[in-house]
Order: sequence, then C-alpha cells, then structure tokens
Amino acid sequence: MDGRFLYPLESCKIIHLLRHGQALHNVEAKKDRNALLSPQLFDAPLTDHGHQQVENLHERLVSSGVLKRVELVVTSPLLRTMQTAVGVFGNEDRLHNMTSSPSILALEVARDRNGVRPPDMRRNIESEEDNLWRPDVRESEEEIFARGLEFMKWLWKRPEKEVAVVSHGIVLQHMLYVFANDCDKSIRHDLCKRFDNCEIRTVVIVDKGLV
Repeated sequence: MDGRFLYPLESCKIIHLLRHGQALHNVEAKKDRNALLSPQLFDAPLTDHGHQQVENLHERLVSSGVLKRVELVVTSPLLRTMQTAVGVFGNEDRLHNMTSSPSILALEVARDRNGVRPPDMRRNIESEEDNLWRPDVRESEEEIFARGLEFMKWLWKRPEKEVAVVSHGIVLQHMLYVFANDCDKSIRHDLCKRFDNCEIRTVVIVDKGLV
C-alpha cells in the first residue's frame, strides 16, 4: 500500500484541465512557424475540425456524467478557448435531459502566452482593449509559471469542488508545474507533458493544511 493516501473530501478539489480545440493558427503553424506572426491570424478561431473535436468531447462528458458535476468553467478570454468552453460545457442538452449548464467565467490570468504573436492577442470585450498583449516582448516561462501559481491560489479559494479550466497548452502545463513536486516521478512526466488540442486531463488537488 505504499504511496496510497486517504484525504477527507472537504480538503480536495477536482480540476478538469482542457486545451482548446484545433484553431486556425495551429494548422498554419504546422506549414510555416512564421505564420504565427501574421496579423491575419489575430485571435485565431477554431477550425471546422476544432468544432468537431469540441462536439465529440461534449458527448463524452455527457455520457460519463462529468458535465453534470462541473460547477464552474474558467476560460481564457481568447476566442478559441471561449468557443471550446461554450461548445463543451455551455450547451444545453435536452436529449440527455440537461437543461442547465455551469457558469462560464473568462479570466485574463488563464490566457495564452502573451506578446509578439497576433493569434495570442484577444479581441476587444465590449469597450475593454487588450492592454496586456505586447507587440515586441514575448512573455517568459517564469512569468507564465507565476500566472499559473496566481491562478491556482485563486481557484483554491473558490467554493466550487469540481471545476473545469479551458486554456492553452503551455499555460496548462505551467498550472500543473505548480504541483509537480508533489507528484511521484513516475507520473510527473505524463501529467505535465504537452496537451493535444481538445485534450482533457483531470487532477485532484489537496489542501494538506486541512488534513
């Protein structure tokens, strides 16, 4: 029984980490990495394949019962993540007798790596411009890690016990890095490896101060 632990439920929180579906800049970057500097890919939307990925995942989460349990969805404010969040978690599903969906909250702290690349700049929300995106400076990995730490501290204080986070590959990785030292080395690599488009990973975080 080495490595098995028992924690009270009130000290735990279930987090579903989801990368957005395939977006236009993902496709173009495979052809030419310089495409990521194109203003024509500003706040890139999902592709048709990305929308299909979202629809497929929605069906999976309905059939598994996860969709009924999620109390809050936190998403990056970029278009591809909001399309993913709404498509997976925000659709009412009358076929499966689901007529309500969890609240969806867009937060800047969950957005993609900032700076330089137009796909990572968000469009204006009402009258609010994107003042965080920098045209000449790319956000460092240390800064992304700090954001991940800030986000996880905020998330832990939320009352919800089961939460979905819809974000971007590198940002989700750094959110997981916050807890990497608490993982056994045998699972750390697989847990923190790069996310595929529309890949979801579920983790349980524990406040050991309560146990």
